[in-house]
Amino acid sequence: MTRTSVPRTAAAAALAVALLATAACSSKSAGSDEPTAGTGGVKTGNGVTDKTIPLGALTDMTGVYASLGKSVTQAQQLYVKRINEDGGICDRQLKLTVRDHGYDAGKAIPAYTELEPDVLGFVQFIGSPFVGATKGRIAKDKALVLPQAWAASLLGSEYIRVIGASYDVETINAVDFLVEDKGLKKGDKVGHVYFEGDYGENALQGAKHAAEGAGLEIVEQKIKPTDEDMSAQVAALKRAGVKAMLISAGPRQAASLVGVAAAGGLNVPVVGNNSAFAPQLLQTQAGPALMKDFYVATSTLPIGSEEPAPSRLAKAYKDEYPKDVLDNGVVAGWSAASVFAEALKKACEDKDLTRDGVAKALATMESYDNGFGIKHDFSDPAAPSTRESYILKPDDSVPGGLKVEKEGAAAPAAADFTPGG
Repeated sequence: MTRTSVPRTAAAAALAVALLATAACSSKSAGSDEPTAGTGGVKTGNGVTDKTIPLGALTDMTGVYASLGKSVTQAQQLYVKRINEDGGICDRQLKLTVRDHGYDAGKAIPAYTELEPDVLGFVQFIGSPFVGATKGRIAKDKALVLPQAWAASLLGSEYIRVIGASYDVETINAVDFLVEDKGLKKGDKVGHVYFEGDYGENALQGAKHAAEGAGLEIVEQKIKPTDEDMSAQVAALKRAGVKAMLISAGPRQAASLVGVAAAGGLNVPVVGNNSAFAPQLLQTQAGPALMKDFYVATSTLPIGSEEPAPSRLAKAYKDEYPKDVLDNGVVAGWSAASVFAEALKKACEDKDLTRDGVAKALATMESYDNGFGIKHDFSDPAAPSTRESYILKPDDSVPGGLKVEKEGAAAPAAADFTPGG
């Protein structure tokens, strides 16, 4: 499963800015809509009626992150179905409208422009370049966005809320695992293969912070999303004498890195960010190497966990989509939908189903626990909702292909770190 956004490219950024400028001239800001009094004295706005709460999902069903988009979206559609079967929220049914942008700036920005006036907010927006490009508009429109992206550059807005540890914090926890559980010591070198742009370079910030505190040396290998053969990177890191590796890229790059390293005798532990694994990889030639000494840092229990919430979700998802693969995109989608729904419930209690009302309600959630292992604090827009990460290990015998190697925790070096700083 590919669970993150990829880094910004110059072409995507330029196109996004151009499209954003056009969109700003061609559509009104829905945030300026006057709220109206609805049923039971509840203030409403932006498409909310006495019967319906409209939400949007901007996803990738056909591009580089199609597997993520499919899992996240289907999990959210299942969540909405269950909520509506139980009577909805605030005596209203949720309505989820999905737009596939194919991870293309030429489609992502217009999709936001199209849906924004008619929805209360977005339970999903895949692609940090696109979320970043619309950040100014989101602030003006006041439409709450829960992105499937963890770049620290997205922090700071009360309307864009990152669920989970940001990439830099997550990488600090990964380095701590290498030191505490894999025996790295002062003076050791750690290779870091990372995507250029927001994702990889944010992760690199965390790696450097953790390495400085532990007396380690980071050996950098920057790559592009189009780079899929990690032979050159493995050769360079082997010559450098690294004792471990970090991978802040996609599943294909992680599989190549681990597989090539194993074939070349570079037998060191490797830890990836939450985006660096898909269970389908376990059926490839890289599968045995991935199960040997590869790990994933993430802020949630895996879908294959035997804990009640993941177990119930896995069963419900397979019942609804029996032919589809279980992966942690299912958890990510369900979690985002549940966070948004909880904010809606609190906003209803406050009789304010406007965009401001929902954002304010979310900010009151200081210890939210949806059963997936980590409590989330949404009181500070400048901070990720947690600094904790689980360390997961690939295992083809469990649903979703991941099991818990180390329980969720925040490394000491993560506690005093300023994300994005």
